[in-house]
Amino acid sequence: MRDTPASPSFWRSPLRGPWLTSVLGLVLLVGITVLFVTGLVSYAAYNPGLAPVNDKTPDKGILGFYLFAWPTDPHWLYRLTQGVHVTLGVTLIPVLLAKLWSVVPKLFALPPARSLTHALERVSLLLLVGGGLFEFVTGVLNAQLDYLFPGSFYPLHFYGAWVFFAAFVAHAVLKVPAAVRNVRRAREEGELVAPRPDPPTVSRRGALWFVGGGSLLLFGTTAGQSFDGPLRRTALLAPHGGADPGTGPNGFQINKTAAYAGIDRAETAEDAWRLIVVGRSGRTVRLSRTELSQLPLHSSALPIACVEGWSTSDQWWRGVRLRDLAALVGHDGDPPDVLVESLQRRGAFRHAALRANQVADPRSLLALYVNGEALSADHGYPARVIVPAAPGVLNTKWVARLTFGKV
Repeated sequence: MRDTPASPSFWRSPLRGPWLTSVLGLVLLVGITVLFVTGLVSYAAYNPGLAPVNDKTPDKGILGFYLFAWPTDPHWLYRLTQGVHVTLGVTLIPVLLAKLWSVVPKLFALPPARSLTHALERVSLLLLVGGGLFEFVTGVLNAQLDYLFPGSFYPLHFYGAWVFFAAFVAHAVLKVPAAVRNVRRAREEGELVAPRPDPPTVSRRGALWFVGGGSLLLFGTTAGQSFDGPLRRTALLAPHGGADPGTGPNGFQINKTAAYAGIDRAETAEDAWRLIVVGRSGRTVRLSRTELSQLPLHSSALPIACVEGWSTSDQWWRGVRLRDLAALVGHDGDPPDVLVESLQRRGAFRHAALRANQVADPRSLLALYVNGEALSADHGYPARVIVPAAPGVLNTKWVARLTFGKV
């Protein structure tokens, strides 16, 4: 009679054992904790508590307990946190797969529940494995701009993260003390050890080097997305947007093109486009691009950083300060929040809200120029918002209307 996966003798690899599983588990303990924290920080950067247009998870309830007003300093904050989140997530994939491989015999162990405690542990493992695979798969697909999953990425990834991390914490509480002991003792005994192992072709430490090499390869083909120049060309696994940005002052990465957003060139022409600015007591000002360019202009050196993990170096933006536009419609002194509306026809962030601290920052601009040249159509001509430390989608392009006040 042939062995089945439920039989310990079915699993013949001499590599499986508590030492290898424990080492991989401790690496994931640190890595996944960093992933979870940077993911929560990324979610807070959208200021979902500010306005419904920013909140893609309206039923989050108590899961939004930690939300805070996103700061504008340092100006590279979101570039760092989201770059770490995406790059680390990709780098950990070989470790996660190796860890799952090391414990796969447990998934087939019979009986499925020896006691109530064992049953609860098996359920937590189901949530842990399923949640982990779901989070990594949806994260990688989002970074590649491949939205193959049903529904919006934001709620799927957000709620999935909480389910996964709750199971992860429960598993860590139960297993970390034993894992530390296994690493220190380096003794190979227990249910993961094959009773009739095949001859070894590589040592356990060699297997770790193989997993580490895979992680290093993924790191090397992803991390360059956060840099310009030759390093960006090494980011083979990073998204490179839907269009070639070309060269020159506007030659930096684009995700959403004017064509994708449904921007009609006729409506952005000088004689057609007007910026509508609404403020206190409904006071309204309409400004052409020429009139905007005659207002006091200021420059800011700020990057663009996107949820997919890519970012640019600082670009030189020039335009009108948001707080100066607020003053035009009666908000002298401390400016309020602002609702920004785009000409964009479709997409989740054709409207976005910015907090008062973002509006008040002197580096926050309605930009007309970048790197000494007028904005290109794909970078938001005739005008776009640029705010320090804000996610790219909140730096709204093709701005049509600014409404200052409580949003």
